[in-house]
Amino acid sequence: MQPALNPESTDTDYVFLSRWAVRDYNIRRGDVISLSSPKDPNQKIIKRVVALQGDVVSTMGYKNKYLKVPEGHCWVEGDHTGHTLDSNTFGPVSLGLINAKAVCIVWPPARWQKLEAKLPESRKPLSIAM
Repeated sequence: MQPALNPESTDTDYVFLSRWAVRDYNIRRGDVISLSSPKDPNQKIIKRVVALQGDVVSTMGYKNKYLKVPEGHCWVEGDHTGHTLDSNTFGPVSLGLINAKAVCIVWPPARWQKLEAKLPESRKPLSIAM
């Protein structure tokens, strides 16, 4: 999730994860979330939500160049584009794999900050479901 998290490779950011924030799958585009890896259910990963169910997204290296996110799924990506295992590798992610939302960085003290829901202009969905 560099550069949003761990911008300096010498320090590790610790984040506050809110399970309450995702209890009703109430996620938005740009949210940073924790989820069980679709490749290894024992591993937890942190990614940014790029698209929600019904959105059409331009993929980067996935099977199809464009994909409509199926119902009950979302499209997640790491901020370090091209150097991360994300939906471009394993496809749309079931909402049931999401276990928390990263709310803020709590350590180290010099990095204390709220994590904002934001997407780079280049990663916004081509078509947004209403």
